[in-house]
Amino acid sequence: MNQDVIFTPLRFRNLEVKNRIFRSSISGRFDNEDGSLTQTRINWECKFAKGGIGAIISSYVPVLMEGRIIAGYATVHRDAFIPHWRKLGEAVHSFDCKFIMQLSHSGRQMDIPGVHNYTRRALSSTSRKETLHGILCRAMSLPEIHHTINAFARGAWRAREAGLDGVELHAANGYLFTQFLSSGINDRTDEYGGSLANRARFLLDVIQAIRAEVGGGFHLQVKISAVDHNNVIPWEGKGNTLQESVEVARWCEAAGADAIHVSTGSLFPHPLNPPGDFSFETMASTYDVAISSGVSTLRNYYLFRYPVLRPIFRWLWFRMKRGRPVEGVGLDEARAIKAAVKIPVISTGGWQSAAKIREAINSGDCDGVAIARSLVANPDLLRFLAAGDDLPPRPCTYCNRCLLNAPKNPLGCYEPLRFPDHETMVEQLMTVYNTHPELRVPQPAEVVP
Repeated sequence: MNQDVIFTPLRFRNLEVKNRIFRSSISGRFDNEDGSLTQTRINWECKFAKGGIGAIISSYVPVLMEGRIIAGYATVHRDAFIPHWRKLGEAVHSFDCKFIMQLSHSGRQMDIPGVHNYTRRALSSTSRKETLHGILCRAMSLPEIHHTINAFARGAWRAREAGLDGVELHAANGYLFTQFLSSGINDRTDEYGGSLANRARFLLDVIQAIRAEVGGGFHLQVKISAVDHNNVIPWEGKGNTLQESVEVARWCEAAGADAIHVSTGSLFPHPLNPPGDFSFETMASTYDVAISSGVSTLRNYYLFRYPVLRPIFRWLWFRMKRGRPVEGVGLDEARAIKAAVKIPVISTGGWQSAAKIREAINSGDCDGVAIARSLVANPDLLRFLAAGDDLPPRPCTYCNRCLLNAPKNPLGCYEPLRFPDHETMVEQLMTVYNTHPELRVPQPAEVVP
């Protein structure tokens, strides 16, 4: 009998993953305000490692505090945090699972700035405000660009020193790299704007800086949005096309990338990423934490809060979903990039069904898939797939309540149809909070007056 392709190893130039399933970048506000990670995050990652996936791609890990997307997520901007990440890596490795740190910078997509960035205008390729929330920003100077390039290189060095298995550059979904890459966002006139080659320069400079810092033997992959679809707000420019992203993927490979992770959309969340439903009830109760982040957030809150206004947002959001699948929403784009590069390609976008995953890999459209929400719903999804099931008994419904709750509440599954009652749902959410050591009296030197 032929081995199930889902459970065959995936070999990169510097890394081997035991199967074709990656936990995509997702986490909650589990960490300390200073950027140090906590036992809660370790518990969270171990849920998926124990479930049998081949590799975890961390949630976004800022390389600078001014690049935080949301406060309360661990960073890698200090050498002092290396031992913390080493401990997390050891925990994940104990389940025979690899751990890839996703290096990130928010740019102007700074959803909840936190105390460090509350009075700081976000940095970007442009001085035009972010379109969905109206987050104010300013264009980075050349010294700031060079400083950020070095910060990414040092972040990769810290990940290697922590014994992690690789890094991923988050060059998708509207964050800083996208803000440079996208023709719908980048309006610079210097060497980092204008032509596609200039818009890609920042990303390629970071890849080259990482290779100079850690050498050629450490795994490095790049997540890109294959198509920007930047016209969620109808009057915005559409941004990069698939053909442009194919060229960027080729350049990333030539610069030293070991894999391409294919996503879509020039912001997050985006109508096509994550695919699925949109819960106005959830947003009405959680979006208030973001009202102070941008100049358009109060407008958005009213659209979520009042039923009479919801059809306006529903039209804006769902018009781009028509005719598009939920599972494998970005597979066509992954196929085009796979045909253009020699390095492995990972596809993200609603994957859950064993049959669809097998078909995507066996057809050569991609080499592996990255899953977030379906694993939040069922961290042991692979146990069901290995048993021959196409889906788990209670599959993810793609309601997106997990992500819409994340800015305010613990991350986990909030789909009421998957639980017998509210108390059982809360019990599931609380499983990662088993972090209660004995309280101790601090030493005098530890107390700062």
